[in-house]
Parts: sequence; structure tokens; C-alpha cells
Amino acid sequence: MSPLHLSFYSAFTLSSLGLAFHRTHLVSALLCLESMMLSMYIALSIWPVENQATSSTLMPVLMLTFSACEAGTGLAMLVASTRTHGSDHLHNLNLLQC
Repeated sequence: MSPLHLSFYSAFTLSSLGLAFHRTHLVSALLCLESMMLSMYIALSIWPVENQATSSTLMPVLMLTFSACEAGTGLAMLVASTRTHGSDHLHNLNLLQC
């Protein structure tokens, strides 16, 4: 395993561990999700270069588009939950109460 692959795997693992352990605020959960998407984007961008494949160059652009949509939706949820509940703590949010 090359050091480049190890850095991508460790970045993804650290961000997923951060998502598992830092679940008190919605902002920290969104930040961990964004770091997971960023590590996947960088890995997908470098993968065709390593394999000399030109057919899969559209995949990172699609992933970046979905990541931007996810970030926008997450920030909209953050604003809505802060306005209705007064804070961004995840334990205040309940899907059964609307």
C-alpha cells in the first residue's frame, strides 16, 4: 500500500470515527460528513491518473456536485433546527415531534 492510499484511508477512517464519537452538535456531524466526502473526492480524482484511465474522469465531478448539494441541505437543516429548537444539539432533535 502506497503512502498516498494510506493517507486517504486514514482520512476517511478518522472522519468516520469523528462522526461516530462527536455527535453532540449538528455542525460537527456535518463537518465530519464533508471531510468524508472530500477524502473520497480526492481518491476518485487520483484513481484514473494512477490507472491511466480516461473514461472515469466524470465521476469526481458528479461526486463534488452531490457533496455540494449535501452541504447545502445540511446547512438548511442547521438553520431550521436552530430557529425552531434554539440550538444545534442533536439530542434536542426528535423525528417524532414535528
